[in-house]
Amino acid sequence: MSNKAAYKTICEQQKVPLFLQPWWLDAVCNGWDVAIARKGDMVTGVWPYAIDKKIGVTILRNPRLTPYLGPVVFFPADIKESNADSFEHETINDLVKQIPEAKVWDLALLPGMKQTGIFKNNNLQAVAHQTFLLNLTVPEEQLLSNIKESGRRNIRQAEKEIEITSNVAHLKDLYNFQTSTLANKGTFLPSSLAQLQQLMDACIANNAAKLWVAKSGNAVQAIVWQVWDKNCSYYLMGGQNQEAGSNKAMTALLWQAIRYAKQLGHSTFDFEGSMDEGVERFFRSFGGQRALYLVLHRNDSLLWKMKKMIR
Repeated sequence: MSNKAAYKTICEQQKVPLFLQPWWLDAVCNGWDVAIARKGDMVTGVWPYAIDKKIGVTILRNPRLTPYLGPVVFFPADIKESNADSFEHETINDLVKQIPEAKVWDLALLPGMKQTGIFKNNNLQAVAHQTFLLNLTVPEEQLLSNIKESGRRNIRQAEKEIEITSNVAHLKDLYNFQTSTLANKGTFLPSSLAQLQQLMDACIANNAAKLWVAKSGNAVQAIVWQVWDKNCSYYLMGGQNQEAGSNKAMTALLWQAIRYAKQLGHSTFDFEGSMDEGVERFFRSFGGQRALYLVLHRNDSLLWKMKKMIR
């Protein structure tokens, strides 16, 4: 049995995060494989990966629309706390040795990974990025009260002025909002509308997404794409009509997504972070806790270094 075939069975038996699910990887990249660590008959960890090739350079990085990847460790139910770190270290050390050679790494791991020593020993630079995680186990009233007053005011006003529905037919509007916003910042959306649609179709087939749409009259004000696994909801992507003039609709949509995540029984809402100061400030206003995740870097390719310099 191939590792990919075995992995699909593992995902049915273990808690594997959304972005590491086989169906997600099938939707976002042309080809992927997985490293599997075992101890006897027990699977101790997995690390799905996708190796790309550009201008002859092998690159290990997150596929499009996939904010996190990397290793997941399956701890035995009866493991002692004093042994957990050693178990994790051994498992990840086993997994990283199975990853094929790639000249370039640019891989964002799941939040909470701390085994930086292993990565350093494998000639990888680990850089900390940040996200915000919202604890959904508290009452909804507390979640609302934790939002900054300006955000609560936007939510109250939106209740009177904006209609919120769930409608995947507005995916093209989200694409247009995103491309317009990024163009104003001098950059571009690395995914095509067809690629967004391919992932959305996979999400709907696996009951793992909502596309929340805020309208004022017939005009779409903002859109939020929410995705989830069994434990966590994620803000995957959002876009706002540049003529909307405020964050009112976007605030209301995120609040809708948070409430829906709580209804689904999720314990966490992940804003997926941003290193953009304005976006960070907006996410922080919802009262989540700052959490760090590692991004692994390596560039052993002179050709890729020259390409980056030309950029």
